[in-house]
Amino acid sequence: MNHLRLEIICWSCLLIAMAVSTEAASVWKLPTAQMVYEDLEKCRQESQEEDAATLRCLVKKLGLWTDESGYNARRIAKIFAGHNQMEELMLVVEHCNRMEQDTSHLDDWAFLAYKCATSGQFGHWVKDFMSQKEVER
Repeated sequence: MNHLRLEIICWSCLLIAMAVSTEAASVWKLPTAQMVYEDLEKCRQESQEEDAATLRCLVKKLGLWTDESGYNARRIAKIFAGHNQMEELMLVVEHCNRMEQDTSHLDDWAFLAYKCATSGQFGHWVKDFMSQKEVER
């Protein structure tokens, strides 16, 4: 009887954990260029215009970064899914994330991993995405 109770408790905990993680994952929404510009302005003020700190602040606000694991490659790939290279983009982001990982200097990690990932085709996609805001004006 105790064994059955323990098993039920374990399954209940597992289901609750799955529900919480599913809910957290479903809350994130694709950012628009407008959102990026608004958050960027806030982050510039908070970080006193220091580039690495501004970038880390921005990607955290957009839900693309955590201090524990760096960039969320899957979310970044979803933003640029229209380019039909999600797997390749995720590999680039994950590679740069690992290569530049430095948990004692989080701003530098975010900045250097960003520079690494955007040094190729992805950098052009980012510029195109950001230019959408200028077209809206």
